Amino acid sequence: MADKITIMYTEEEIDNRIRELGAQITKEYAGKEITMICILKGAAPFACELAKRIDLPVEMDFMRCSSYGNETESSGVVKIDLDLDRPVRDKHLLIVEDIIDTGRTMHYLLDILKSRGPADVKLCALLDKPDRRVADVDIDYTGFVIPDEFIVGYGLDYAQRYRNLPYIGVVRPQ
Repeated sequence: MADKITIMYTEEEIDNRIRELGAQITKEYAGKEITMICILKGAAPFACELAKRIDLPVEMDFMRCSSYGNETESSGVVKIDLDLDRPVRDKHLLIVEDIIDTGRTMHYLLDILKSRGPADVKLCALLDKPDRRVADVDIDYTGFVIPDEFIVGYGLDYAQRYRNLPYIGVVRPQ
């Protein structure tokens, strides 16, 4: 049986917001090279679109962390499944994430990355769900602030499904 999905943000709304974020990042990082760290798998569509809208040199790297598995609730245990290819000492890091929910994973990840000696670390999240926050995380660039709903699409999944939807929607399992 299929899940019921209601659109929260259309593809056009997402695209417009990513253009705004790209312009803001370009302005704030003027004259610098950015090392964009895409958090796999969910942030891949967002990171690719954002990178195209940043008018500066952008180096991309990838990390994969897990705390959800196939569940709708975070397990609270963070595991790094894939680490960076290169050192980040003295680099301007822009962490790109699909959603900040409880904040546990990102809090853990930020501590690890800051310990590696970058020039600075900033966080860009497509979605911020502050009602669920249990760990303190400062988001420098936010696409949309959303209510406490389980969402899918544009890279976000439910049991590895729905990442390919061109919009962001609320899913209600049936």
